[in-house]
Amino acid sequence: MVSKYKALSTDAKLAIKTLGELKKSGYQSESIKDELRTNLIAAIREEKNVFEGILGYEDTVIPDVERAILSRHNINFLGLRGQAKTRMARQMVNLLDEYVPVVAGSELNDDPLRPLSRYAVDLIAEHGDNTPVEWLYREERFTEKLATPDVSIADLIGDVDPIKAAALKLPYSDDRVIHYGLVPRSHRGIFVINEIPDLQPRIQVALFNILQEGDIQIRGFKLRLPLDIQFVFTANPEDYTNRGSIVTPLKDRIGSQIITHYPKSIHTGLQITQQEAKHVGNEYIHVNEIAKLLIEQIAAEARASEYVDVNSGVSARLTISSYENLVSSIERRLLHNQEKEGVVRVTDFVGVIPSITGKVELVYEGEQEGPGIVAHNLIGKAIRTLFTDYFEDPDELRKSKDKQDHYKKISEWFGNENVIDLLNDYPDKEYRKELDKVPGLADLVEKQIKGRKDDSLRYFLMEFALFALVEYSYLSKHTLENGLRIDDLIGSMFSGFEENDEDY
Repeated sequence: MVSKYKALSTDAKLAIKTLGELKKSGYQSESIKDELRTNLIAAIREEKNVFEGILGYEDTVIPDVERAILSRHNINFLGLRGQAKTRMARQMVNLLDEYVPVVAGSELNDDPLRPLSRYAVDLIAEHGDNTPVEWLYREERFTEKLATPDVSIADLIGDVDPIKAAALKLPYSDDRVIHYGLVPRSHRGIFVINEIPDLQPRIQVALFNILQEGDIQIRGFKLRLPLDIQFVFTANPEDYTNRGSIVTPLKDRIGSQIITHYPKSIHTGLQITQQEAKHVGNEYIHVNEIAKLLIEQIAAEARASEYVDVNSGVSARLTISSYENLVSSIERRLLHNQEKEGVVRVTDFVGVIPSITGKVELVYEGEQEGPGIVAHNLIGKAIRTLFTDYFEDPDELRKSKDKQDHYKKISEWFGNENVIDLLNDYPDKEYRKELDKVPGLADLVEKQIKGRKDDSLRYFLMEFALFALVEYSYLSKHTLENGLRIDDLIGSMFSGFEENDEDY
């Protein structure tokens, strides 16, 4: 049965201005954890998605979060960077009541029926039912702090304020001279500490009793403040060894530690990228699904690469920024060529490289290779992996005695000292002219598009096939000042020897 107070409309609640009016409305105090639990139960029954836009966690992380909230637990999200830990914490705000009443002027969000601060207690004692009441919106009940080595006890818990003591003419022994930190000010709200292992151990110790007992100490003041806070922590496993750790007593007081993860499939990653990528370019720029999947495959290759530090992880931000740069590569080409409409090319992926080099941490061997070379290798491996989803596996054709090797005709043409140049800023006409030079390439692609009149996809697949044949050692590619040259593998090897001879 819905209580009298719960049945009131938002406007009716906001019209309540005094403690007496609040009591008459039937308002009853509720702890933050009970509030979250009650609203989660209602959301589940109504089949309402509280964590809107969080993809890939439907059967893993979200159920764990729901169990933790139902258990009234403080939560620690443990996972690598770019796994939506902070976003999950922020979306818990959706489970708070839209508005809650507070004692007017209270810095600790005092519940009018359960005053906590000396200010609120004294105000209610003086005015009784005429005590003024204000309303706090749910967004104002969320506090977030990034844990850094310079965070102090004063920042989180509080300190003596000499200016306040002087202004009020109070001795330092009076608790009214205390300036409260972020944690007490988060009373009746959600408090998030990001990257908790980076917090100094002595600061973590200060959180012990707050989580368990509600005791805080500020400059010798021992205050019994039964703070009502939903704590949410985030941590990266790498931090446990590289920079710090969560001290054991604090970790023991966190009810649920929830493990986050990267998308478990390429298609889930694709959904996340398309959802999160900022609107770039315009409606005249077209990126086909294969190119979008290629972006996701690059991230998958990075997470499995021997050159990339697996402990650091590969953030989902890599695919998001890579997609944005891919679209911008097309836009830049159109602007330079004064063309009105453009489609994605494989050569446009040169614009993705800056998004990769800034998003991956390399192991020692990878650093020797250089981040730019590693980025090129990741793109190449992604092309190789995706190629067999659309074309026959070149390695299988090489081994087979019964099947004809369709790729041999293409490699033989390059073997006759033919080359093609694919420049980054080629106008569309020149780009297609270069690809049309290669005999058998259009026929190879035609089998995949099955007669569809989609020239943009046809030429993308033609280019895609050439780059894949480079990865399967049928052909070779060389970097030009403003693009790439595709030529014969063996010929380029001998050419390399000749260049070395000239050096000597």
